[in-house]
Amino acid sequence: QVQLVESGGGLVEAGGSLRLSCAASGSIFSISTMGWYRQAPGKQRDLVAGISTLGRTNYADSVKGRFTISRDNAKNTVYLQLQMNSLKPEDTAVYYCNADTPYGTSWGQGTQVTVSS
Repeated sequence: QVQLVESGGGLVEAGGSLRLSCAASGSIFSISTMGWYRQAPGKQRDLVAGISTLGRTNYADSVKGRFTISRDNAKNTVYLQLQMNSLKPEDTAVYYCNADTPYGTSWGQGTQVTVSS
């Protein structure tokens, strides 16, 4: 089992920046791809950015050039970050950390990001 805990959400004005972090614990050796998803009220949960064990990244078109995903494989923990710059009101959502393993997918509890206009 993998446990994920997000932090770093909050309220920011349009054009501002936030950095989200996710700490993974448990069976971290089994983690392959990790990613950030977001879900706005009344909408489905969508992929924002993903990163493989080899560091390959992919981004939703709406965040390309503004968001950067990174991953740090420490001894007992895996840290996943999302640097969000030039934030827009449409980026407002609950952001979730995600980790894929051969045994299934783990999700964090989510962190709220609100961008005011």
